[in-house]
Amino acid sequence: MTDVTGRTAQPLKTERPLKIAYSPCPNDTFVFHAWAHGLVPGAPELDVTFADIDITNGMAERGEFDILKVSYAVLPYVLDEYALLPCGGALGRGCGPLVLTREPGVDLTGKTVAVPSEKSTAYLLFRLWAADTLKDGGVGEIVVLPFHEIMPAVRDGRVDAGLVIHEARFTYQNYGLHCLADMGVHWEQTTGLPIPLGAIIAKRSLGEETLKSLADAARSSVRMAWDDPGASRAYVLEHAQEMDPAVADQHIGLYVNEFTAELGEDGHAAIRGLLTRAAAEGLVPPLGRDALRLV
Repeated sequence: MTDVTGRTAQPLKTERPLKIAYSPCPNDTFVFHAWAHGLVPGAPELDVTFADIDITNGMAERGEFDILKVSYAVLPYVLDEYALLPCGGALGRGCGPLVLTREPGVDLTGKTVAVPSEKSTAYLLFRLWAADTLKDGGVGEIVVLPFHEIMPAVRDGRVDAGLVIHEARFTYQNYGLHCLADMGVHWEQTTGLPIPLGAIIAKRSLGEETLKSLADAARSSVRMAWDDPGASRAYVLEHAQEMDPAVADQHIGLYVNEFTAELGEDGHAAIRGLLTRAAAEGLVPPLGRDALRLV
């Protein structure tokens, strides 16, 4: 067997399938389809669980799974136990979270805002935006909701605004909502860096050889998805629930990009820039100097 680079791929033997949790969103199912279905030569077998990002963040803090898709915002809390894989995640440009309201131009000072997780990257970007743009940098109550419940809550007046992620970027107008601000635009304009969203992490206790093999497997799975997009189509749409196939395609096109295959220098600079600034604001613990190294 050979991998996508043409090298001979030796199967990595593990005592059991590795437990992985990622979201049912199209970018994750597209990225992991080949690996999850045993199509990546030499990759360890996976035992897949689907979970919302707020749940996987909690799993990481409790050290529950071998491999997890989490928010970059949770990294400072888990990097003692987990290593960041340099591929497979979500980071890019023009893909930031949005703040939505029922009416345009709302002043959010003192207002109630629904967010997908208080330890999500979206919320971290929102806090940094609020500090720069709102009077006294403050909103009122923060309410955590599953991301698919946020737009209905804004539409129905249960909250004053909602911080949305994923395909909501393409569908919020269907709810009669307005985009008050784009967190990604604010981040890119103030830093010049791409937007860090979701990371793939794996237990350090798996060992150096296994961690490198996992990174290779994730990278190969991404490239196989690009090489044959049709192969993952049924898997993507099955887990995308009632999402329009065209929206699923837009979702994949936006969130699966060159940084998914390899974070590279710009990707690592974006992650460190976000977490360093957030630590300076007292929003997360400081990040260790070598914390983002794979091994």
